[in-house]
This record gives sequence, C-alpha cells and structure tokens, in this order.
Amino acid sequence: MDKCSFCGRDKKDTQLLIAGISGHICDSCVEQAHGIVDEELRSKTDFNVDALPLPKPKEIKEFLDQYVIGQDEAKKYLSVAVYNHYKRLKQSRKNDEVEIEKSNIIMVGETGTGKTLLARTIAKMLHVPFTIVDATVLTEAGYVGEDIESILTRLLQVADYDVKHAEKGIVFIDEIDKIARKSDNPSITRDVSGEGVQQGLLKLLEGSIVNVPPQGGRKHPEQKMIPVDTKNILFVCGGAFDGIEKKIGNRLNTKIIGYGATKDAERIDRVNLLQYIAPQDLKSFGLIPEIIGRLPVLTYLNPLDKGALRNILTVPKNSIIKQYEKLFEMDGIKLNFHEDALNYIVDKAMEFKLGARGLRSICEAIMMDAMFELPSKKIEKVDVTLDYAHRKFEKINIKRLKVA
Repeated sequence: MDKCSFCGRDKKDTQLLIAGISGHICDSCVEQAHGIVDEELRSKTDFNVDALPLPKPKEIKEFLDQYVIGQDEAKKYLSVAVYNHYKRLKQSRKNDEVEIEKSNIIMVGETGTGKTLLARTIAKMLHVPFTIVDATVLTEAGYVGEDIESILTRLLQVADYDVKHAEKGIVFIDEIDKIARKSDNPSITRDVSGEGVQQGLLKLLEGSIVNVPPQGGRKHPEQKMIPVDTKNILFVCGGAFDGIEKKIGNRLNTKIIGYGATKDAERIDRVNLLQYIAPQDLKSFGLIPEIIGRLPVLTYLNPLDKGALRNILTVPKNSIIKQYEKLFEMDGIKLNFHEDALNYIVDKAMEFKLGARGLRSICEAIMMDAMFELPSKKIEKVDVTLDYAHRKFEKINIKRLKVA
C-alpha cells in the first residue's frame, strides 16, 4: 500500500498523497515543509537597509514625474527629504558623532492636488512598507474611535508582521488638519479628537518604542503587544487646511508696513497664497508647536489649473483615460476620446472645484452606460464625442458633485 515517505501514514489516512520518482509525500507534510522553507528564507533575507537601491533626489523626482503632473516644488522637497531619511538609516549602523535627525514631512494643498498620490508613488519606488491612515478616526486612548497606535498596526499588516521591515517604512497621515485644536479658549469638555490626538502623535513622530496591538482596535491588559521602534519610520502628513490662506494673508499684511511696502504688496501672488506658508501659519490654524517642530519639512501643492487637469487625464503612466482604454481593450473594444470631450471633462472639474479626484467621478458618470451595455454587444470601437459626453453627464444628479 502507498504511504508517505516522510511521516509513514497510509494513503487512507491522508487527504492527498503526492507521488514522486521513488517516494510519496502527504498534504500534511507538504504544509509543514512549506512553513519550514518560508521561515528559513525569511531569516536569511531579513530587511537590510544597506541593500536598498537608493536613488538620488533627481532620480526620485523623475520617477514622480511619470505619475504626478506638476507640483515641482513639492516633488523636490519630498525627494530630498526621503533621500536624506534613507541616508540617515544607513548612517545609523555606524558609530558617528553627528546624528542626523528624522525629516518628517507635512504637505499642505487643496483636495485633489495629489498629496496622497505623491506619498504612494514614493513608496512604490523605494519598495518599502507603506500605509495611509486617516487622522479623522483617531482619538485619545479610552475614547470612542481608534487609538493612535492603530497607525502602526496597519504598517505591520502591510509588512506581514515583519517588525524590522515595518520599522523602515513610510506612514502617510491624511487629513492632519482635521485634528487641529478647536479653539484657544478653555472648555469643560476634552478635545479628544483634536489636541489630544496631536499630543499622542508626538511620541510616534519623534521616535520611541510603542507597544502595538497586532489586530488593531482597543488595547486591553490580556492582549499580546508587539513593540515597534518608530525612530526610523518616515511620517508624511497631508491636509487641505481649508481657510489657512486667511492666516497667511493676515501674516503677510502685518509685515507689509513702512518704506517699500507697496512694492512688496505687488510682488505677493494673491491667487495662490499657499506658496508663502510658514510654520507659524500652521500654529495659527491649530497645530500645537511641538508637533510642528517634529514635522520639519513643510511644503505646499499648487491648485491645479486647466492645463494640469488636462494633462492628468492622459499623460501619466496610469492616467484615467489609459485606465478606461485598458478596461475596454480587455473586452476587445477600442476606446477613443475626442479632444473636445476631454476638454469638456476638464471644464466640469474646474466648474465644480473637484481637483484631480473629480476627473474620475465625471468620467465614471459619462462612461457608466457604455461600461454596462457594450461588453454584451459585438462592437469593436467606441468614440466618445463632445455630444455623447454632454448627454451622459447631464443625465446624472449634478448636485452630488458640487462642493459644499
């Protein structure tokens, strides 16, 4: 009777018995062997920062240019900060009297200008664990919501719970402006989702060993914790900071006093005040000084004009139109957008002030009927004309696209 050459079990006692040239192996032994091989390979390939292919800042920016349109200033700041961060990791293994501090980044820009895309693209290039966390769900420990440590839980999950790998990763904290201090006036109620969260983030940004619940959620005494050292984790924060232009304008106006004030006033671009953003503006908005100090690299993203939105539709490697073309190509259909139809989509995105994110919503509204009907028909080519785009877009409830 056939039996496993490893454990000796008969064929009738196994679920599956695989035959080889001169022996057999059962399903149970296959699983055990897979576990042994996986553990052995993992131990031999522990994450080694020195083995990371570290591109120069110009190379990082060139890579970003393939996926993100415009925003050259933000790309430059981000490229240098990331490059310096990973140089810092390589330096930390050597005995050096000069200790390089971490360059956590904060990006300020309107919704849909590419903050999240920049951070995700950087992580794709460097092949490091990357996670996006929404700051709006975070609260102080003991209150309804997610603990601050849940940020690291997600990073661990992305790194397959390889702690050493996770400790060299990148965390993007989105909507950082939503945890701004509500007011400077004392209140009888605690600001558990605002200043309280900022205080909790300090130890993560600065670098300390944090006990992380492996499955996330609330911590409790019986739960097994995983210690994670955050000193080498790069934190990138992003937020729209809606209304911060007023703070910037007030600060600039107070400085424009005395001789030469008129010339200074003329040089200020009133349309895009974000380019003059400074740490004191973040403090005026409601971020505490301690957290601003732990985010030393401050950059901004320009509002997207019509030309940038038009390029976003077709130029990047993963542009929206290329994605639709690929979807239809998989059904054997060639999709062709007319120039005036593309311009119409851009005009609508500008009209509703939706940014790059809105381009996708408008395209989805225009293409929904075609994506529903055409896979069932024998059609080889589809032309999206201005008239077609206009008719399909007018059918939807336009009110749901408007910004409040």
